[in-house]
Amino acid sequence: MPATVRYDAQYCPIARALDVLGDRWTLLILRELVIADQRFTDLRRNLPGIAPTVLTQRLRSMADQGLITTRPSDGGAGARSVYTMTARGREAIPVMRALARWGLPLLEEPTDDRDVRAWSAVNVAIAGYYDPVAAAGVDERYLIRIGDEEFPLSSVRGGGAAREEPDLVIDSNARVWIDIRQDRLTFAQARRAGLIRTRGGRSALANFRRIFHLN
Repeated sequence: MPATVRYDAQYCPIARALDVLGDRWTLLILRELVIADQRFTDLRRNLPGIAPTVLTQRLRSMADQGLITTRPSDGGAGARSVYTMTARGREAIPVMRALARWGLPLLEEPTDDRDVRAWSAVNVAIAGYYDPVAAAGVDERYLIRIGDEEFPLSSVRGGGAAREEPDLVIDSNARVWIDIRQDRLTFAQARRAGLIRTRGGRSALANFRRIFHLN
């Protein structure tokens, strides 16, 4: 395996950030841990192509850098520990969101046999376009349903106070959000075609579309 490139000769915060986050697989491991705490076997399953030795090496390095830690599994006695992000690791989330938005136009159109993850569709193609200026003065909750998965979103950064019922519920598949962001479809066209189904007031729908830039 080639030696890892370091940028010690450059007095630059970007260079220092790349020393920590620039290794292959590091940001993708963090992406998985944003979704949920995971065991080693979970990470291997969700990161096709990574060798077990490479994953072990990356996890050890990320722990040494304070990006991740381990905690006991909830599976009872004998269960393996799980990996979780630290507060320092979570500081990289805005970096990943920016990369996701930058990389979205580079994705090829998904084929029928390509599985689009619901988490990616919601957190990249919807939440990744959150506009705090457009959300100013709006206090609403939104629920995105894709198959049997549910994703709560809010007009308030950080989620705001919990509510029993969301102001807007949206049912869809995952692919439609990628199609919208890649300009193959508009939000309005997807609704007319029944690919997106909404339940809630007109005001909440209008706010949702404005806050997340959905034409």
